[in-house]
Amino acid sequence: MDLMEAIRDRHSVRQYEKRSIEPDVKKELEDYIAACNAEGGMHIQLVTDEPKAFDSMLAHYGQFSGVTNYLAVVGPKGAGLEEKCGYYGEKVVLKAQQLGLNTCWVAGTYKKIPSAFTVEEGEKFVLVIAIGYGVHQGKQHQSKTFDDVTKLSGEAPEWFKQGVEAALLAPTAINQQKFTFSFEEKNEGNKVLAKAGLGFNSKIDLGIVKYHFEIGAGKENFVWE
Repeated sequence: MDLMEAIRDRHSVRQYEKRSIEPDVKKELEDYIAACNAEGGMHIQLVTDEPKAFDSMLAHYGQFSGVTNYLAVVGPKGAGLEEKCGYYGEKVVLKAQQLGLNTCWVAGTYKKIPSAFTVEEGEKFVLVIAIGYGVHQGKQHQSKTFDDVTKLSGEAPEWFKQGVEAALLAPTAINQQKFTFSFEEKNEGNKVLAKAGLGFNSKIDLGIVKYHFEIGAGKENFVWE
C-alpha cells in the first residue's frame, strides 16, 4: 500500500479488538516513530497494553471501546508545536495504516495517564491517537469541496488539485475541515500558502492536512509560502 492508498483507506475507528499489536508490526512502527521524532524534534511515544486511558466516562461518551494502545503526542513547547503534532502524528497514522492498523485522533475523550509516557522538561503533552486492530475499518465522512477550501488566482496546476484532494481526505477535529490552500499563478507558479481557520484544534488539523497535501501534490512540485 502506497501513501495515497493509505490516505484513501484510512478512516477514524473508535472500536477495537482487545488485542496486542503484533511484535514485528510494533517494532516497525516504533522505528518509524523514532525517525519522525528525529526529523521533527518531537517525542511521540507508542503506549501499548494500557487500558486505563480509555476506561472512563469520557471515553465511553466518545464511543470508544477496546482501546489499549495509543500514541502519546508530545513535543517541545513553543510556537508551532500544534502544527508539528498534526504533521508528524499523521505521518505515524498513515504508516500504521500501511501496517494494517487502525487509528483515531483523540483530543479530549480520554483520561491522561502520566505514568504511561514521558514528558521531559521543556516539552508538552498535546493529545493522543488511538491505535490498534479495529472491529471495523470505519467509513468516509462527508467532505467539503475543492472550491470550499481554496483561494485561487489563475488556473491551478494538476499537482495542486491532487494535493487538495488528498487534504480533503485528512482527519480533522469534528470533521470541521477549517483550512485554506491558496495559489497564485503569477507567484512563480509553485508557491502554496496553507492557513488554519478558526476552530477547535485547527492548528493541529493544519499540520495533518499539510502532510496530506505534500503526498498528493508531490513535494518536488511546490514550496510552502
